[in-house]
Amino acid sequence: MSPAGGHSGHNTINRRESRPTVLYFVMIAALVRILVVVSLVLPAGVLGASGMAAAIENAVFTQFARHIIRQVHQDKAAFSQASTCLSWFYKGSKAVPSPPAQGIVWSPTAVLDPAKHCPRQYPGGMESARDDFARTQTLLSVSLTSYEFALVADHNDDHTYNATELRDLFASLSLDPTDISRSPLEILTNRFDHWYRIRNLEEVMKGMSLLYERGYRVTARDRAELDRVMK
Repeated sequence: MSPAGGHSGHNTINRRESRPTVLYFVMIAALVRILVVVSLVLPAGVLGASGMAAAIENAVFTQFARHIIRQVHQDKAAFSQASTCLSWFYKGSKAVPSPPAQGIVWSPTAVLDPAKHCPRQYPGGMESARDDFARTQTLLSVSLTSYEFALVADHNDDHTYNATELRDLFASLSLDPTDISRSPLEILTNRFDHWYRIRNLEEVMKGMSLLYERGYRVTARDRAELDRVMK
């Protein structure tokens, strides 16, 4: 047999060996989703606090919070830019400054040269900057309130969602905990992305209100974390 022929035969064997490997990972992924569903529908404690189900629960809060925080940081930068440029345009026109933003307790720090950056970023001048200020203010409010919602859902402040917390969180969002077509993390991040895309702060507040009815509250640790993110 020629070297080329031997090489071709070797590739054929590798392709055959790869098929069981692919099937293995598909089966593992399906098993993970089934375990998550079991942890959501069974009473708390049935599965115990260790093992794969607990590891999955732990990952949901961490990854969900990280997803939202990443958006918060982007929104802070965008809001800071809009706020800085709007102030710069107002000063240039000697107009009366607009009232402060409502719902956001945060003072942006100017990190750009307005004289060079703002005319280029907002060719429409003050009106363009004002529109972007309102838009970025709303988006920052949605992302921050969503993060507060995620923190409130962690009832015991242990940076994980246990089975009971996940079940209550899904109930507050009218989500089906038995849906195994997607992971809980994917479902939650998609819901946040939907809120953010349509700037729907009302749904975020409604979900948080339902958690409050179940005894959840914003704790001192939650407030400290929100303050840290806003710095």
